[in-house]
Amino acid sequence: MNQDKIKEGVRLILEGIGEDINREGLLETPDRIARMYEELAAGYTDDAAVHLKKRFHVDNNDMVMEKDIHFYSFCEHHMLPFYGNAAIAYIPNGEVVGLSKIARTVEVFAKRFQLQERLTAQIADAFMEELKPKGVMVLVQAEHMCMTMRGIKKPGSRTMTYICRGAFENHPALQQTVVQMVK
Repeated sequence: MNQDKIKEGVRLILEGIGEDINREGLLETPDRIARMYEELAAGYTDDAAVHLKKRFHVDNNDMVMEKDIHFYSFCEHHMLPFYGNAAIAYIPNGEVVGLSKIARTVEVFAKRFQLQERLTAQIADAFMEELKPKGVMVLVQAEHMCMTMRGIKKPGSRTMTYICRGAFENHPALQQTVVQMVK
């Protein structure tokens, strides 16, 4: 991450909106913002495959689900946050992944400038590629600040996306089971 470019960009934005970049309250803002982006955009230097390598053998292939995985991301169109919850259900194929690794996988993709639809697909695809389960279903619901703070200004509206891979794709009853478990 190029901290100097971020700092210069912040200075240009502040000047562009008419602020005095030498004002006491703004003197350290470019540095603070650069450090903030290093944390909030850490997904660019993280790899989901690393997290999904920690696996455990199982004797059954019963569905595993983790829900209410809180995340924060950025809309790539407006550079405003969107935030919400993800739920991931998968049917193992002889192995399960450590539970914390499920949430870490969400974080890898959420900590990038994103579209919610892409975030949902990236999570599912990482599971399919790395864990090779019989199937995976990912549900994401989020509030987008670009809908809340600007434009249409509809606070509280939530966008919901879901994607199915493998055994979930053509199995409506299985999908419905997951949806009921998320409620």
